[in-house]
Amino acid sequence: MKSTTLARLNWNIPTPYSDLYDDFYFSTDDGLAETEFVFLERNQLTSRFNTHMRSVFTIAETGFGTGLNFLATWRSWRNSTTKNSLLHFISTERYPLTVADPTKALNLWPEFSEFSSQLIEQYPVLTSGFHRINFNDDRITLTRMFADTTECYRQLNANVDAWFLDGFSPSKNPDIWTSELFSQICPLSSPGTTFATFTCARIVKKRTPMHGF
Repeated sequence: MKSTTLARLNWNIPTPYSDLYDDFYFSTDDGLAETEFVFLERNQLTSRFNTHMRSVFTIAETGFGTGLNFLATWRSWRNSTTKNSLLHFISTERYPLTVADPTKALNLWPEFSEFSSQLIEQYPVLTSGFHRINFNDDRITLTRMFADTTECYRQLNANVDAWFLDGFSPSKNPDIWTSELFSQICPLSSPGTTFATFTCARIVKKRTPMHGF
């Protein structure tokens, strides 16, 4: 397996900062509140977890980062009344973090300690390709893909129910906001699929309806 290039974080302030992209990994005000409002609430995940009819609910993301979005989703999933379905969370990362960085970042939310400890315990080897992790007690599968986002989704076969279009802003990280990526999103989406994103950049508003949303 080929090793992958790792992220470079700046810890001069409590919120992790990417030297490569010159941007924060999450809001400096309240990263968890941002995640819950933008990705969980806008995708209406709590109600959809409860009413989902298929055996698997699939979420796909364009930037795993510290794993905060995944942990917030995990908690919401556990608190749902769904008993028989499985959750499949798929996420890409071209420059993954070493295990020390999410360990430090996620300590900001002690309420997630049960979830974050399991994530850190099963942290994948940092080699390029697809890495699958199972959290059997909560019926969750996490697939992490370490490579270019568009290339990863080009190789994927999935029926995605909700998209988290995350990652750094289009002005800082244009590679994950391309027409080529958006052209991969629609064919991988189920009928009724939703997407949410933190950015209101014009390029994203323009490209999503061009590719089926």
